[in-house]
Amino acid sequence: MSKRVLVIEDEPHIAEAISFILSRDGWQVRLHAEGSDAIDVIRAEPTDVLILDVMLPGRSGYEILEDLRADVATRDLPVLMLTARGQAKDRELAESLGASRVITKPFSNTEVLDAVRTMAGG
Repeated sequence: MSKRVLVIEDEPHIAEAISFILSRDGWQVRLHAEGSDAIDVIRAEPTDVLILDVMLPGRSGYEILEDLRADVATRDLPVLMLTARGQAKDRELAESLGASRVITKPFSNTEVLDAVRTMAGG
């Protein structure tokens, strides 16, 4: 059975690029672009890895991550945070809130693929 990844990213080109590279690697990919209902989408269907953008319409990735880590059902879900801001404080905030990994945009396909594989335990 293939691994499942949920990508919550509001930039269509980025979401499609991530979907393409992960699908080609055998992942089942779901895409979502809205922050306000992201928690409901995450809970609706099991996922092995979550890729979460920091800046989303409706709700920030940081707020979503805080909710995930506060809930016993999603506390251990591997979360790869994507940020357009490369400042150390943004990375530190994501890590302090419980992000498994943080990648700064722009990123390489290999960087995302390696991170997702590692976070999924393979």
